[in-house]
Amino acid sequence: MLLYHVSDQAGIVVFEPRISPSPSPANPGAVVWAVDEVHLVNYLVPRDCPRVTFHATSATTQDDRRRFLVDGLSLHVVAIEAGWLQRCVEAALWLYELPPFSFACADETAGYYVSSKAVVPKSATRVESPLRSLTDFGAELRVMPRLGPLAAQVAKSSLAFSCIRMRNAAT
Repeated sequence: MLLYHVSDQAGIVVFEPRISPSPSPANPGAVVWAVDEVHLVNYLVPRDCPRVTFHATSATTQDDRRRFLVDGLSLHVVAIEAGWLQRCVEAALWLYELPPFSFACADETAGYYVSSKAVVPKSATRVESPLRSLTDFGAELRVMPRLGPLAAQVAKSSLAFSCIRMRNAAT
């Protein structure tokens, strides 16, 4: 299993556990966050960028595929707000590969893993063009005026989804 942490900060030598800004039962204390390779596309934007991400699973209805996936077949969609587009274009991110041994799955649908121990990355790679990388991974990028309506619709659908940093979304 490959686990990653995406950051806008270069040169991280050790990831120390810290309290999440969005506490939940899945992360009761200070943890190091990681994401699996399948869900990596959800993080190829600046950290504070609000986004709605979703993909079809075997449980997704044909109606939801037609409604939310342009061709009915898209594997993964990452929607951002237009007000964040320039920051996303100009962003440079670092992709840290983390050793999986101390991590436990916190949310399978979102691909979240947590460790209560400090973690030394195996490697770090600069991602020069995160939005290009996002599409290279086969994700569809959607740029929208506001994310709230999409988030509400996706949450009622049969899609697997994550709504990330929505506290930063336009109202």
